[in-house]
Amino acid sequence: MAQIPLSSTYSGADSGQQNYVPALAALGVLYFMMGLITCLNDTLVPFFKNSFSLTYTQSALVQFYFFFTYGIVSIPAGSLVEKFGYKRSMVLGFLVAASGTFLFFPASIMHHYNLFLAALFVLAIGIVILQVAANPYISILGPAQTASSRLTLIQGIGSLGTTIAPLLGSWLILDSAAPGPQTSDAVRLPYLGITALLVLIATIVSRLRLPDLRSRPDQVKETGSVFGFRNLKFGVIALFCYVGAEVSIGSFLTNYIVDILAVSEKLANSFVAFYWGGMLVGRFLGAGLLKFLRPSLVLAICALCAFLLILISINTGGYLAVWTMIAVGLFNSVMFATIFSLSLSGVESYATKASGWLSTAIVGGAVVSFAQGWLIDHYSWGIAFILPLICYSYVLFFGLSGHKQM
Repeated sequence: MAQIPLSSTYSGADSGQQNYVPALAALGVLYFMMGLITCLNDTLVPFFKNSFSLTYTQSALVQFYFFFTYGIVSIPAGSLVEKFGYKRSMVLGFLVAASGTFLFFPASIMHHYNLFLAALFVLAIGIVILQVAANPYISILGPAQTASSRLTLIQGIGSLGTTIAPLLGSWLILDSAAPGPQTSDAVRLPYLGITALLVLIATIVSRLRLPDLRSRPDQVKETGSVFGFRNLKFGVIALFCYVGAEVSIGSFLTNYIVDILAVSEKLANSFVAFYWGGMLVGRFLGAGLLKFLRPSLVLAICALCAFLLILISINTGGYLAVWTMIAVGLFNSVMFATIFSLSLSGVESYATKASGWLSTAIVGGAVVSFAQGWLIDHYSWGIAFILPLICYSYVLFFGLSGHKQM
């Protein structure tokens, strides 16, 4: 089993005396909102492509600016969490994210694509702070042996948000979209509603009494580089590849289905809910399986299945091509949590700093999706999906060998 040693943390009381239910409930809400907001980007990609007459490469800037933020903010966010603690950092993350969603209001009035990208950048800063604070906090809220299972379970709640997001996007945004250039008014009210909800959640979390888990005063700090751990080095690359593959598939799945089935964008976008819904089902199943099976073995099997499904999709057509690509979501379900926990195994007092580096690797969502957009513009869907195939090949390597500490 993947283990995240907890010797560097304590709650000031015996673990048996701690009530973690309020904390885990708050983290469930946090992950739901992160999933909802992040996956609404999959609706924004085709919406902005039509609204501003963009190429696939230009529309991919939605994901590029959002996930590029992880590459420049995660390390400072890790320092912020160390200084202010998990609870205050999560409250700050919600408020910064609310600022970003509110900026959609002036951007929609002026109907300027660059302003939307700026709003997404601010929104992403808040999401990064939330993620850097939440991931290690979940890991230490309970036994180390079940860290992978616990993180997968909480992410399963987040998957509920990712599943709902395409349906909300189709109903609230794409439903009002007409072919060709148009205004961006359709995003105004939905994102104002999200702003109000984020502020409300920040207020509630600020009033909750959450366990304060801090470094033990008698903990001896280790010396050396955080990248002295082999599994962490390979894990950062594996997380880069995994997030890149997941985001690139989700970003272009609507357009891929439109081209394959010759249906409307609204109908095609509703199919995306099954992609994220597969992750919802898979995460709840995975939370149970990871208690009994080796996480590295589960990761390797899932990576191989994702690879084969993409290979089938790009070499067939019709509904077979669509549903095999959608089915990748089911096998994506446990990858993030498993890579994350395997990478942190044995890291001990470097856990917060290592979490910052792992969160930095989420920049893969920016790089791979942008590169895939360029390949779609210049070549074909088949050529473009070679990138996710390469990404899952590396995740397979990590599950078979790269996770070993040696």
